[in-house]
Amino acid sequence: MTRAAERYRGGDPAAGIETRHAFSFAGFYDPDNVRFGPLTACNEERLAPGAGFPAHPHRDVEIVSWVLSGELTHEDEDGTATVVRPGDLQRLTAGAGVRHVERNAGPEPLRFLQMWLIPAEPGGEPAYEVVRGIGDDVPYALPRTPAVLRVRRLRDGERAAVGGGRLAYLHLASGAVELSGVGPPVALTAGDAARLTGGGEPVVRAAGGAELLLWELSDRPS
Repeated sequence: MTRAAERYRGGDPAAGIETRHAFSFAGFYDPDNVRFGPLTACNEERLAPGAGFPAHPHRDVEIVSWVLSGELTHEDEDGTATVVRPGDLQRLTAGAGVRHVERNAGPEPLRFLQMWLIPAEPGGEPAYEVVRGIGDDVPYALPRTPAVLRVRRLRDGERAAVGGGRLAYLHLASGAVELSGVGPPVALTAGDAARLTGGGEPVVRAAGGAELLLWELSDRPS
C-alpha cells in the first residue's frame, strides 16, 4: 500500500513544478521500490500555469499520462502541439529515442499522473497516441509492454472486482473506496495505491463517486 502522503516529494517548486513519486525516481532511490512488474514510475505532477518541462529525451520506456484537472500540452520534436484533458489517455512509446515538451499552457493549475513502463524489448520506432474520452473499463493494451490499463468509474456503493488473479497496480485517482478480499478491509482515498500480487479476490466498493486506474500486469514484481 502506498498512501498519498507517503510519496516522495520532488520537482522544482520554485519553477511551479511539484511531483509526488510512488517509486524510486530521480534524486530519490529506494532499492526495494524500483518497480512493480514492468511499472517503474507513477508520478503525480502539479504544474502552475506557464510551468513545464522543456525539451528532454526518453528511450526504451512507454509513458502513459492521465490528466486529473487542467490541461496538459504536449509538443513533439517537430513542434506539433496536442492538448490532453481529463478523460483523455496519452501514450508516448519512446522506442530507440525521442524528445518532447510537456507544459501547462492553460490558465488553471494542472494535475496529471504520469506512469512509466519498461517494454518487453528495447529499441524500435517512437510512437504517440491520444485516446479521447476513454470508456469505463475499456482495456487499453500497451503495444510493447505486457500491461493493460483499465479506467473504472464507480458510483456510490458500487462494487468492482480488481486484479482478477493477476499482478495488478491500483491507483485511486479521485474519491474514496474500500478494498477487501486480500486481508482486512482498508480504506483508500485519492492518491493512494495498492499493489495486488494475485492472491485472494480483491474487490473495491465506492464510498461516494470514485475513479480508479487499474494496471493489469503479466510478470512478477522485481
